[in-house]
Amino acid sequence: MAPVDLSPPNSGKAFFSSKATQLRRIIFFGSVILFNLLASLWLADLFWRIGLQKAHFPLLAIFVLLNGLLTLGSFHAIFGAFDMLRGVRRAARITKIADGRSGPLDKRHAVVMPVYNEDSSRTCARIEAIYRSIEATGHLDSFDFFILSDTRDLDLWVMEETAWTNLCRKLGAFGRIYYRRRRTNENRKAGNIGDFVRTWGGGYEAMLVLDADSLMDGADIVKMARVMEAYPRLGILQTPPKLIRGSSVFTRLQQFAMRLYGPVFIRGLNFWQLGGGSYWGHNALIRLKPFSEFCELPALPGREPFGGRILSHDFVEAALMVAEGWEVWLAWDIEGTYEEAPPTLVDHLIRDRRWCQGNLQHLWLIFARKLPFTVRMHLFMGIMAYLGSPLWFLFLLLGTWVAWDRSTSELSRLPFESYVDRWFGFNGIEQSIILTCFIFTLLFLPKILSLLRAIFVPQIRKSFGGTFRIMTGVTLESIVSILLAPCIMAAHTLMVISILLGRAVGWGNQNRETDGTTWGDAIRFHLFPTILGILWTVVALNIDLTFTAWISPILLGLVLSAPVSVWTSRVRYGLKLAKHGILSIPEERNPTSVMLLAQEARGATDPALNASGEERYGIIAAVVDPYVNGVHVSLLENVELRQNEEVLAEKCLIQGPGELSKDELSDLLYLGPAMLLMHRAVWLRPADSIHPIWTQAVQSYRRRLYQTTNAA
Repeated sequence: MAPVDLSPPNSGKAFFSSKATQLRRIIFFGSVILFNLLASLWLADLFWRIGLQKAHFPLLAIFVLLNGLLTLGSFHAIFGAFDMLRGVRRAARITKIADGRSGPLDKRHAVVMPVYNEDSSRTCARIEAIYRSIEATGHLDSFDFFILSDTRDLDLWVMEETAWTNLCRKLGAFGRIYYRRRRTNENRKAGNIGDFVRTWGGGYEAMLVLDADSLMDGADIVKMARVMEAYPRLGILQTPPKLIRGSSVFTRLQQFAMRLYGPVFIRGLNFWQLGGGSYWGHNALIRLKPFSEFCELPALPGREPFGGRILSHDFVEAALMVAEGWEVWLAWDIEGTYEEAPPTLVDHLIRDRRWCQGNLQHLWLIFARKLPFTVRMHLFMGIMAYLGSPLWFLFLLLGTWVAWDRSTSELSRLPFESYVDRWFGFNGIEQSIILTCFIFTLLFLPKILSLLRAIFVPQIRKSFGGTFRIMTGVTLESIVSILLAPCIMAAHTLMVISILLGRAVGWGNQNRETDGTTWGDAIRFHLFPTILGILWTVVALNIDLTFTAWISPILLGLVLSAPVSVWTSRVRYGLKLAKHGILSIPEERNPTSVMLLAQEARGATDPALNASGEERYGIIAAVVDPYVNGVHVSLLENVELRQNEEVLAEKCLIQGPGELSKDELSDLLYLGPAMLLMHRAVWLRPADSIHPIWTQAVQSYRRRLYQTTNAA
């Protein structure tokens, strides 16, 4: 066979010209650099004016970095708002390639959902909703679905099998929806996806990668597939997912903020990145051939946390794709793309610990050769999302030290000539106030622009419930965000320190459902910021009241970190806000068709095939229940049972599964003959010859039969 040419096609017209792309990036980053330079010079002049100290030099250096990040974020919103004012027709919209196209798709595509210790009924409900949504478009024949399990909980493994079987039976989808569990979950999610690409990827043009909490509209998926087929330069098409199904105050705040403020940031991001975008790990369509060829991730030098396997693989995969000449676009106008958020601040920070380590690993890559500018920028922004917190913390500490030194020192400081005073005639106080106003403007401008857009666009205003509800939501979100920011700063600082000390993170499943953080957990988790806030308040009061007032938002957020964490975790408060339409999003007021399909999906649940009964749960059902045992065994390879494996099965029968190690149980569950042997034994052997856990499970069938007979 002739080798396959995997270089991006150079024939045909590019969607966006290289000259226009360079001009946009020069304008955007030139504006960011200019405004950051002016603010930094203004602060340097202020330091010079009041008399330089040694601490002023690191303060100024950190300010340049932090203000640069703040300016970068604000200018995303500014350019996004500008792009919106220009109108959709003049915007860089990659999906316009699919406008007016109809008819069947030319290629086959895969929808893949990696799962790890998830609620199988919920994941299958989302698969069912996406399946039915694509089916409604008439293009179901062009898609296959894959549930790629890395689940380590053996009970959940069995329940995944039964949920998948029920779903396929309900939809008539055997041969279209596939389930696979990896025996060894090497390299976490990246390894899971990589295993799919190597095993089945050759049969498909592209794969739509989902998370376990992802949901996407079928019409939008078909549209994305049309774009992929019509534009051969396209390597990855990323969508901006919206947060949904938030119940606690914390998740409702997150989804409201993302839904209201997100569009201007997304448009600003698209303004400069264009075909050099990034991949966020899910809700994205990926062309499989170049992904398979170029995106195999090497292990980094050394051991974790900085070495070893790359945790934040998505940014790197996009970087490799762009470096090879393929385009990565953000489909900002795709509306039917959703995900869910961690329900509490504690869960959010636990997830952040994994992302922090993954993003800091990118320090190895940001200066690698041959990486395009946009790739380096995405890696830099990801790194600074976590390094920004310890830098902010250090800036505040240095500021406190300078204030303490000025208040306790009896030495007078000689003022120097100020260029600001000479040119503009501002005194020191006025100069400080102007700089403070500039920083607060940058901080709140994205919210203001988003708020104005929501109020003055009737369709958006109505979708959020009117001006009063929008204003109330923005006010509440702003207050809580100010209180949460110092706590998150302290948590991220500890994360970075622990990683620098060589402490690697594990791989845990995400908590998607909870009824709130307990007071005990909150106090333990937020002990450091609470104590820090109390001590810092004492120091500030000993300096003077002016300094205390200036730093009070930080101190208040630290001291109240535990109460705020508990309050925002409560579902009952979130439901009260929802009852009055506060922090509501358009999808709550008017759910989309795919959201309704997911709410109504019950295909994975069937009383006849169920491994979640009280006395027949997971592994027990796989041994005792005829249907569950049959499904489980049918998915195993047919192997010969060796003597030591038969001994292991007998041990499980006589002593119970609790006497086996997890590895022994896992090995046993992979042996079809052993599972059949155990199934026959629990039904045929005398009760006193096997462990009571099996006899109780068998007896539960008799009780169910008795109850059914009496009910009849």
